[in-house]
Amino acid sequence: MSGQGTLDFACGRVAGVDEAGRGPLAGPVVAAAVILDPARPIEGLADSKRLAPGMRERLAALIRARALAWGVGRAGVDEIDRHNVLQATLLAMARAVAALRPPPDYALVDGDRWPPLPCPGETVVGGDAREPAIAAASILAKTVRDAEMVALDRRFPGYGFAAHKGYATPAHLEALRRLGPCPAHRRSFAPVRALLEATA
Repeated sequence: MSGQGTLDFACGRVAGVDEAGRGPLAGPVVAAAVILDPARPIEGLADSKRLAPGMRERLAALIRARALAWGVGRAGVDEIDRHNVLQATLLAMARAVAALRPPPDYALVDGDRWPPLPCPGETVVGGDAREPAIAAASILAKTVRDAEMVALDRRFPGYGFAAHKGYATPAHLEALRRLGPCPAHRRSFAPVRALLEATA
């Protein structure tokens, strides 16, 4: 990959694609796709996991304002449980790319699995740290998913979704044992499944 990022590609509009939320025990997996505008650069793009929440929110607003196009796709808990989280992630990525207007000519997808996209492209392992468009997608996906988890915290109080975003923290596992799973939990994930089996 070029150190100059996606803007060096000679194949037209290049979308970066990334996801957030594969590992948590609850909530959706969210993907984003971003086509950056070379005329409106955004300083500070980086892997969303390396950015403080406030910086992620500021950059997400800039991405929405300056990108040529951006799109978000999601796969809900029912799809994760039905298909498995990898397939649900690829589905969310395809939905994010399908939402792009104008559509991309080429896609750079973070990781090593290719989703069903209508355009050519390639996977980039560690792409959120190497390609600005993928970094932008990672930021957008993370901020959208975090907002959804805050909303789920209001719907299902007591689990701490706003704090841990559904990840298997000690506080979340304790709440699961105390309250049992709620509709936001992924039944196919081992800690949730084990609790359901124990109370069956």
